[in-house]
Amino acid sequence: MPESPEVQALAEFLSARAVGRRIAALDVVLPKIVKAGAPAEAAGGLIDAVERRGKMLDIGVSSASGPAHLIVHWGHDGWLLWHDVVPEGTRRTGEATLLARVRLDDGSGFDLTDDGPWKALTLSAVSDPSDVPAVAALGPDPTAPGFTRQDVAAAVSGRRKQLKALLQDQKAFAGIGNAYSDEILHAARLSPVVHASTLGAEEIDRLFDSARTVLADAVTARRGSRPEALKDDKRADMRVHRRPGEACPVCGDTIAEMTFSGAAAHYCPTCQTGGARPD
Repeated sequence: MPESPEVQALAEFLSARAVGRRIAALDVVLPKIVKAGAPAEAAGGLIDAVERRGKMLDIGVSSASGPAHLIVHWGHDGWLLWHDVVPEGTRRTGEATLLARVRLDDGSGFDLTDDGPWKALTLSAVSDPSDVPAVAALGPDPTAPGFTRQDVAAAVSGRRKQLKALLQDQKAFAGIGNAYSDEILHAARLSPVVHASTLGAEEIDRLFDSARTVLADAVTARRGSRPEALKDDKRADMRVHRRPGEACPVCGDTIAEMTFSGAAAHYCPTCQTGGARPD
């Protein structure tokens, strides 16, 4: 699933190309993706803003009926395909399944796609972003200027949840997913399975610093990338995520994989778990 740095890059990419354009047509190819409102009714509206909310994209549209927000939740395998010239009709382009196509008044536009088996991307049309439950429930965003150490301390306080899982909990930290949770924990030298409530003051400091730095660096690195390049750029920058069997870039130990609760964590035993490895 795209995480905050990639969605931020998508928001900036669309802001530069779509803001100030009218939606000539919005065709929903797979109706089940619509979770609220009637997105097709945004046709004729003017796109006046594109923002990121956690891992979701918020496309602001103004029309005669008033302002609206098209909220895209990517699910696990959703993505965006940009067209300088939108193909006629709603024929598929590329390997992913076409879910919806947005045509702009200058002939450009974009597709919402999903290449996963469940087609979990969703699209909501609402008058206020907080009308989407996933937006309303978002916790503090580590990339926001106002994010503080106290936000981290509050998130871990009393929580017996494993630290990697807590980092991915959007009610605790907005925008972090599977990949960047691995990267943040590696930078912070913290085990992915330690209970959050056990962290001491110095460990909270490291977690705060790492979350801010890892995500800020990734946002900067993705800036200016086109949507089709973002996934590969993200993978290339990972230091431990999806690199089991490779050497840790810090200490040289072999990166390990640990599976728990149906998920996988990639980590350095020397840097993060005092040498402990999975059985």
